[in-house]
Amino acid sequence: MNSLIGFIKQRYSRQGLWSLFLVCAFPLHFWTLLLIFRDMDWVIARTNVWDAIGLGSYGLLLAFLESLILFGVVFVVGLFTPRRWEIDRRIAFLSLLVIITALWAILGQASFIWNIYLPSALRQFVTRSEHPFRLLYGMYLAFVIPTVLLPVYFFIRSNRSVKWMQELVERLSTLTLFYLFFDAAGLIIVILRNLS
Repeated sequence: MNSLIGFIKQRYSRQGLWSLFLVCAFPLHFWTLLLIFRDMDWVIARTNVWDAIGLGSYGLLLAFLESLILFGVVFVVGLFTPRRWEIDRRIAFLSLLVIITALWAILGQASFIWNIYLPSALRQFVTRSEHPFRLLYGMYLAFVIPTVLLPVYFFIRSNRSVKWMQELVERLSTLTLFYLFFDAAGLIIVILRNLS
């Protein structure tokens, strides 16, 4: 057990773990709040304001739970990063991966919400092929892989990227603390709604 704790302490500091959690929480809370405000009008129109607030509170609690799960996954990934990396470099690298992953997840969900599809000519080409799923996944990978590999490559090659990511994490952390306040308020609202 002591060797496991020592292994973890070589790779993370308490402050680094907190910063990493805040980075994991930021995109999920940002997107959740955006969707809550988007849906607030029609929920109020169909029911009332208290139900809309309750719906938003449940959404924030789910975002918090997703943040914890994402943090756990990223924490484990960080254990496999090179041992020679300093803690700050490891946290900055993992933060970069979180942001890239979150942007792709948000883009995927946003395209579904706002009905953004492939052009019809391209869709017809894909459906007429012998292996449409392979072709479709190949096309998506052709877009996704460069947007992941190029930032990771430039991050690994540049020492300035660590400082830049640290500054970005600092700014996002301040905003995420505000989001966590909303989580606490959401928890209180969920408890009050279930008691009444």
